[in-house]
Amino acid sequence: AYADYIGFILTLNEGIRGKKLTCQYRVSEAVEKLLAVLDTLDRWIEETPPVDQPSRFGNKAFRSWYARLEQEAERLVATVLPKDQAAAAPEVAVYLKESVGNSTRIDYGTGHEAAFAAFLCCLCKLGVLRMEDQLAIVFSIFNRYLEVMRKLQKTYRMEPAGSQGVWGLDDFQFLPFIWGSSQLIDHPSLEPRHFVDERVVNENHKDFMFLECILFITQMKTGPFAEHSNQLWNISAVPSWSKVNQGLIRMYKAECLEKFPVIQHFKFGSLLPIQPGTS
Repeated sequence: AYADYIGFILTLNEGIRGKKLTCQYRVSEAVEKLLAVLDTLDRWIEETPPVDQPSRFGNKAFRSWYARLEQEAERLVATVLPKDQAAAAPEVAVYLKESVGNSTRIDYGTGHEAAFAAFLCCLCKLGVLRMEDQLAIVFSIFNRYLEVMRKLQKTYRMEPAGSQGVWGLDDFQFLPFIWGSSQLIDHPSLEPRHFVDERVVNENHKDFMFLECILFITQMKTGPFAEHSNQLWNISAVPSWSKVNQGLIRMYKAECLEKFPVIQHFKFGSLLPIQPGTS
């Protein structure tokens, strides 16, 4: 599973290198169906307003929203799968349910994000998504997923899961920083030092996932950037985007994929199997 998963992340990382979110790419029927699933999740947020409660964080309305997903997930996944693969829906649906946060703790973190990437990885293994869908997987599906997750985080004031606070890269996401830095490799004018410049972010965030993430952080957090996002601030001193990209991949493997608290919740099955380690 690890090899499949990291291979999937790195293939996409190469595929989108140097390309803008707004570039032209093919959108297959499967991609459209997946976007419809994400639109449904978005609509449910509208239909499940936050409730009045004493604590500011972790709005309990998230549990109602999540209960609906739990009930409907298999049906939603079935809309994406061809008839002859309908039997895979229960297994694939597990990853979709795991990808939106935890309904007990009302939190969200990189483990949930990894479940969504695993969900997409499974759809690739099933042949629902293909090699030529690479750009659409990141720029269309994953980007839409991020929009819905940000809306969940804002609406229900979700806690960051297993956050390392100021020492983590970001409270909620990791992959868009990897893929987003790949988009910026060999950019003629934007260098890593520019992403801490508000004007640059405002002018370019629609083209680049990395800058979209920075924009969201600055909207959600107050105070000097160097204080609330120290790790990112440090990254802005790296000379080139390809070095940023390589460093983030190393960090992702070490901080997310090899950390037991993150991966203990990861689900394995026939599509992403687990084998006993041979040490």
